[in-house]
Amino acid sequence: MPNPFLSSEEYDERAHALYNEGQYDEALTVLREGLSLYPHAVELHVGMGYARLAREEYAWARRSFDEALVLDPEHEDALAGLGETLMKFGQQDAAVRCFRRTLELGYQDDIDLMLQVGRALFREGLIEDAKEFFEIGAQQAPDSAEAVACVGYAMHRLGDDDGAITTLRRALQIDNDHVEARIYLANVLYDRGEFEAALYHLDRSTPEDHWDELGIWRLVELKKSIYRLPDDDPELQPWEARLGELAGEPDTIDEMLAEIEQAADDSGDDPEVRSQLELFGALLADAEAKRDPAASVAHRVITREGKQFDGTWDDIVSRMRDASTEFAERSVFDYMAAESRRHFRSTGVRISATSAEAFVRGSADAGLLRIVR
Repeated sequence: MPNPFLSSEEYDERAHALYNEGQYDEALTVLREGLSLYPHAVELHVGMGYARLAREEYAWARRSFDEALVLDPEHEDALAGLGETLMKFGQQDAAVRCFRRTLELGYQDDIDLMLQVGRALFREGLIEDAKEFFEIGAQQAPDSAEAVACVGYAMHRLGDDDGAITTLRRALQIDNDHVEARIYLANVLYDRGEFEAALYHLDRSTPEDHWDELGIWRLVELKKSIYRLPDDDPELQPWEARLGELAGEPDTIDEMLAEIEQAADDSGDDPEVRSQLELFGALLADAEAKRDPAASVAHRVITREGKQFDGTWDDIVSRMRDASTEFAERSVFDYMAAESRRHFRSTGVRISATSAEAFVRGSADAGLLRIVR
């Protein structure tokens, strides 16, 4: 029941705290209560928009941001939120206009806003625009390691590795504990063949600092080659344990499908064997759909090249794999893992390879494809 003794600001603060903890459902409940008492409170509409955006309810998010802008056409957070939402609908030009409106209104000194906008553009592959907003943030706060590091990430994506290395090192001079910049710098150095420099930075991270397998694999590889550590060296065990955590535990269906894929790989070109395996795989997929009806829902994605793939998340990734000349004969897992590593090396954007759905959604966030449904 709404509490009339709370102000709209107090409702906003409570919802904001829940949002920061990732409790989006609870935040929405608080915001609805607040709006039932204060329907013209702009901040509550903005908060509703961001909570909807976090839940990937883009149509509802757009409505909330639009309502906020009706009440206050110059609200910077509403403009930025609407821009992010328009990105999800593929309306990049309209989104950029929303973002640039914040500059016209004089919000360059809002560092958090500049970085938020820059990251949204970065995720959608608009790197030049992202770099502009990151640079504005860095100019306004030259002692912000985060802002400086973001400029470095954009430089790397634009092919300026020398500039990226210099900028990331400057970010670490500002804040020696900025692990994201340190890991990113290590990967750039590794790709340039500067392995000892890469290990220097990777060795100053902890397993818990990593949310992607690539940096850990490289650290383990470099320790073995440079320090001559054996495979079972105790120093490597925490890193291998973290790899296991990031990979996750496969469920029964995943294990059986992996066995089918392996058997298919081992069966050569025997059509009878392959036919039986494909039939068994289809039966397992049907069982999985019955166990989880959501798994059978058809989706559609469109890649940057305009290629369209339909089906379940697993179907889509499988068809993407089939369309790849390099991985057409490899397992789906091999395809996802290799693509994830390749994109991280070239863009610095992490794409999860733990499941087909996570891979597709991560690819969409990285701007590599668009989820139509």
